[in-house]
Amino acid sequence: MRIHRLHAWNLTPKEAVALQRKLAGRVVTDKPLTKCTRIAGADVSYNRFSSTFYAGVVVMRVADGEILERQGAIADSPFPYVPGLLSFREAPVLLEAFSKIESRPNAVMCDGHGLAHPRKFGVACHLGLWLDVPTIGCAKSRLTGEFVEPAEQAGAASALRLGTEIVGEVVRTKARTRPLFISPGHKIDIESSKRWVLECCRGYRMPEPTRQAHLFVNQLRRGEVAV
Repeated sequence: MRIHRLHAWNLTPKEAVALQRKLAGRVVTDKPLTKCTRIAGADVSYNRFSSTFYAGVVVMRVADGEILERQGAIADSPFPYVPGLLSFREAPVLLEAFSKIESRPNAVMCDGHGLAHPRKFGVACHLGLWLDVPTIGCAKSRLTGEFVEPAEQAGAASALRLGTEIVGEVVRTKARTRPLFISPGHKIDIESSKRWVLECCRGYRMPEPTRQAHLFVNQLRRGEVAV
């Protein structure tokens, strides 16, 4: 995949916050995605207290869930852990993995937030600008915003609000399990983000692209597969 270089990564946390505010204005989150035949899941894993990050990208065919390609990368990240600045730790190694992808996806699904972020610039927004593809944030926990708990059945959803603005949806992907926090990252709207997450759920809480990426990066971290 082609990577569109936006900026250097050797930033302080204060500089990173300022950059988030600047780049948030370039994010597009009102564009429907009506067709998607190939979707990529992206995830990162690392050992506690380690600066070595393992990134994985898995490209899948939406129709039947067949894995078309898997690529990984391993890199050290000096950026400290700061809530709300996750992408400055994880995006560089993820972009290295994406640079190896030959089966260009129609959309990318991230294990993290997009618009549902205090500065409306989560990891899915950041990756979306670097990759210039529709990108979806699919997080397991809330970072910001208020919501009403959705109904218990699979597919139930409620709005995630940041002040008066709806920034995503809280979606029950499997009956009687904790919901996911879905928000657009770039070049996609909220409704399409929810649609493609549910389209990719196959009996698990996590949609298959990010579930497979999660399994893959843990294999990388344990040394069971090579990059």
